[in-house]
Amino acid sequence: MQVEVGLMCEGRVTGLTKFGAFVELPGGNTGMVHISEVASSYVKEITQFLSEGQTVKVMVIGIGDDGKISLSIKKAIEKERPAEDTSAKPKRPYRSSSPNVWQGKRQEPDKDMSFEDMMQKFKQVSDEKMTDLKHSKESKYGGGFSRRGGAANRK
Repeated sequence: MQVEVGLMCEGRVTGLTKFGAFVELPGGNTGMVHISEVASSYVKEITQFLSEGQTVKVMVIGIGDDGKISLSIKKAIEKERPAEDTSAKPKRPYRSSSPNVWQGKRQEPDKDMSFEDMMQKFKQVSDEKMTDLKHSKESKYGGGFSRRGGAANRK
């Protein structure tokens, strides 16, 4: 059997060490699964996950110049799982790099608009944002100025 990177196959665990496991592949080749490639979670003791004689599904992730074969159980499991359907997830609105500032949907500029129309649209959106900002600051700091205790009555 020809061993190449990306090959998925089953093998038998022939030996365990503190840093990984040796797996015999079909065709008599032996490769090693490093402890970091055993599971997607942290592996402190490899004996919690593998035992000698156990059959495991592995993926060849590398072949060294010296012929050493690197294997991964973790990547074989990930490749077996069907990909998540991301189309069902709602799209998040665009956010700028500054925190807590919602930008809404990015709109493509209308190519048919004149410069004056674009400026008018920009001014309208800017005025709306300033009004929203003013209202949010007023509610954040006690509803703005009032007749009773507002800034106008202070001396």
